[in-house]
Amino acid sequence: MDQPTASPPASALTQILARLAAQSSLLAGIFGVFFALVLFGFLPVLPAIIAFLAIVAAMALLPAGLVTVTQTAPAPVMSLMVANEQIPITAFADALTDPCFVLDRRAVVVHANAAARRQYTNVLPGNPITFSLRNPELVQAIDAVIRSGTTRTIELHETLPSETWDKVIVAPLRREGADWFADEGRQLVVTMQSLTELKRVDALRSDFIANASHELRTPLASLLGFIDTLLGPAAKDAAAREKFLGIMRGQAERMSKLIDDLLSLSRIEMHQHVRPTGSIDLAGLLREVREGLMTQAKAAELDIVLSLPAGTAITTGDRSQLYEVFENLLDNAIKYGADGKTIEVSLAPAGRPGFQHMVTVVDHGPGVAPEYVPRLTERFYRMDADISRKKKGTGLGLAIVKHIVNRHRGQLVIRSKVGEGMRVDVLLP
Repeated sequence: MDQPTASPPASALTQILARLAAQSSLLAGIFGVFFALVLFGFLPVLPAIIAFLAIVAAMALLPAGLVTVTQTAPAPVMSLMVANEQIPITAFADALTDPCFVLDRRAVVVHANAAARRQYTNVLPGNPITFSLRNPELVQAIDAVIRSGTTRTIELHETLPSETWDKVIVAPLRREGADWFADEGRQLVVTMQSLTELKRVDALRSDFIANASHELRTPLASLLGFIDTLLGPAAKDAAAREKFLGIMRGQAERMSKLIDDLLSLSRIEMHQHVRPTGSIDLAGLLREVREGLMTQAKAAELDIVLSLPAGTAITTGDRSQLYEVFENLLDNAIKYGADGKTIEVSLAPAGRPGFQHMVTVVDHGPGVAPEYVPRLTERFYRMDADISRKKKGTGLGLAIVKHIVNRHRGQLVIRSKVGEGMRVDVLLP
């Protein structure tokens, strides 16, 4: 900006000469007037000279206005420099939680952030990224960005050592005022966002819809077939009508049970993140569940043996949901453990850090091979679908149990061997 600054101090003679110089044009005009008067005889020479010198002296001695010098001073640039300070791209890369690589124009790794170093331990700075990540789509995307200077996005699917999906964005780093193709120091940024969990959830949802549709379609097709039969050949056959109506009722009950389980699972998942706050006596709850299933147990010629501690066993939870947990476990034990004579249900101290109570349900049925045990809590998983359908199982019972136990911050442990029955432990805080 422009700022007026006073001229530095000077001597008296210098100031007089400066004033006369400033008035030089005026003095020249006055001198011309006196010269003309002398030339044409209107004024003698000596008086003219004296008069002119008096005027000059007056101009030299009279004070003049303040002389200012305008000087253009540069504006302060500190704030501008701070605002435009160049933060290294590596600092931005290190701030990202997803893996990020900075590459030079030859696709050599210049920098890898902490997430990239953890996930891709074989990618080393100083080596071309294609030495370690040889996926053809990734290589093509990097080459395309180097050639075109435009951003590319791809989905990277790897099957080894485990199946993973990643969204990969390869983008050029452009420096202001520099041509991308002429810049010898040009760089690329490669960022990777994991899609594995989203893909897994999407696959589970697709499987769930397919399984639910199949489970509903089977009894529905059976119902439609029997209805057509009753409307046709068996319209006047009372015995056939009674038989078919009984089968139809069973199929309708199966569909109703499946829908109830689906709704129950949906409600549990909706409140999965909310921890229950109610107070429950587990001993009293187990007695109530046993009483509710005694008729079914007697029909299967099984005895439910209950082993409970003296007094109460209080835990925090949702009473209706925990009732459903132990009802499903006992129901499974009755359906699939009928080869034995008893089902043991016990309540004891957990004896593990973080847990206070352990409820154990043991049957003496045929059991399950250990390799199948981890899949028992999957939705619609059945080792033998025909046997499960005959016993009116929906394939959702243990999935519901697992979700309820997780909501109560508990733990579900299943142990089984072929010929030795099954043991299920529910640990609760």
